[in-house]
Amino acid sequence: MISVLIADDDQLVRVGLRAVLDTEADITVVGEAADGREAIALTTELAPDVVIMDIRMPSLDGLAATRQIVSSGSPARVLILTTFELDEYVYEALHAGAAGFILKRVPPGDLIEAVRVIHSGESLLFPAATAELIRSFVPASPPTELVKAVGTLTEREQDVFRLLAQGRSNREIADELFVSAETVKSHVGSVLLKLEVRDRTQAVIAAYESGFVQPGAG
Repeated sequence: MISVLIADDDQLVRVGLRAVLDTEADITVVGEAADGREAIALTTELAPDVVIMDIRMPSLDGLAATRQIVSSGSPARVLILTTFELDEYVYEALHAGAAGFILKRVPPGDLIEAVRVIHSGESLLFPAATAELIRSFVPASPPTELVKAVGTLTEREQDVFRLLAQGRSNREIADELFVSAETVKSHVGSVLLKLEVRDRTQAVIAAYESGFVQPGAG
């Protein structure tokens, strides 16, 4: 069972999201928050698997709430809910540790799938939208330490890293490289360790910020 906390200042949005998610046998909504502070408190209290976080809320916005939830060491995976793909707040939330983002206007089935993907440990970054988002907000000069870290990756780890940056799952990477999913999982773990990043989403951002992958490539 996947437990979900919904954080959005619009009650109608919360009701709608709950109605969609509660139709699924493997998903349960354990709480609702109307602002970032309440989202942080309920994440601590209810320990949800996934937090659906609106990016713009009163009192404390979704960006600040995401930072606090991630920095607290909570295992909850944050899924950013946004109106616009090209939003600097979304980019900063991903940088802060959100596992992915989804638009408020997506069909119900896409929301359900997003929750499952996030819960599985995969990142939810749509290649085209992510590339455009990063093209708009990535720093012009790659961080020196990050570039050095990327340089320590083996040739095979670089292959995995490149495909990971394209939003591929472990199974898809395994099929592309003709290796087992377990081998890919091992390589992904090594990439995360060498780059000192929290998860796959952070690795994708690192791929672009380091210049290893160019927005729009591949």
